[in-house]
Amino acid sequence: MNKIGLTLIVPVYNEVSAIKNTIDNLEKLKSGMPVNLEIIIVNDGSVDGTSDILNTFKTRKDFYVLNHPLNRGYGAALKTGIKAAKHSYIAITDADDTYPNHRIPEFFDEVLKNDYAMLVGARTGENVNIPLIRKPPKWLINKLVNYMTNEKVPDVNSGMRIMKKDVVNKFLNILPDGFSFTTTITIAMFSERCPIKYIAIDYKKRKGKSKIRPIYDTLNFFRLIIRTTIFFDPLKVFLPISIILLATGFTLMVIQAILYRNVSTVSVIISLGGIQVLGIGILADLIVNKR
Repeated sequence: MNKIGLTLIVPVYNEVSAIKNTIDNLEKLKSGMPVNLEIIIVNDGSVDGTSDILNTFKTRKDFYVLNHPLNRGYGAALKTGIKAAKHSYIAITDADDTYPNHRIPEFFDEVLKNDYAMLVGARTGENVNIPLIRKPPKWLINKLVNYMTNEKVPDVNSGMRIMKKDVVNKFLNILPDGFSFTTTITIAMFSERCPIKYIAIDYKKRKGKSKIRPIYDTLNFFRLIIRTTIFFDPLKVFLPISIILLATGFTLMVIQAILYRNVSTVSVIISLGGIQVLGIGILADLIVNKR
């Protein structure tokens, strides 16, 4: 156990009200870890005084603060930390003091015992404080991911997880710079049949203002889910579209033939569109399988 290490990455952007308490808790966690724990804080262009607080922690052993001069995004901050991590396992958590970070040793032990590629803290515990405005889009995103992966995923975009670094590195070039990072890595690992474990956790009310933009980020989540699914299993996207177009075109042709004894150009174009979409999906699937 002592030869195995864990790198904990914490992306930070304008968390002046929570960052000190988060770091104090992480230092307590570090002192009680049975393995080497490296902590990397990635300051993603904070402008609210967070940087001044982080500067006081720079000299501590195995505690590193990396700085982005400008805000580049949640995923970009994580990727900076992943590239700098020295251990073969990485953990991620948020800087707003919402996740039960004291459970990281328990989760890491579970990963090592069962050789999971990823273990995720699912925000499905008894005490979960997710803002009401985020619940409908979160439900829709979960349903879409469940369809795309053929799995029942308890929490698609939880920010508390432990992963094998070499597995994450396989997908690093497709992982986005925004909040969709966690959703994308979830789909990628399920698509590649990686062993994944979900454990229910509580989720505290955050300190400070959330950085998530409900409409923009939700639309971006949907776009990234579809793009990632096309990358791994394109027929999941193209086949339903093709079936809808073919069914619509064929139904129109039957109705028109019965009522008017004629078939319109529109119904033919819709049917041909369905055939074309199916052909593109099959071609994309062949490319994916060859890759």
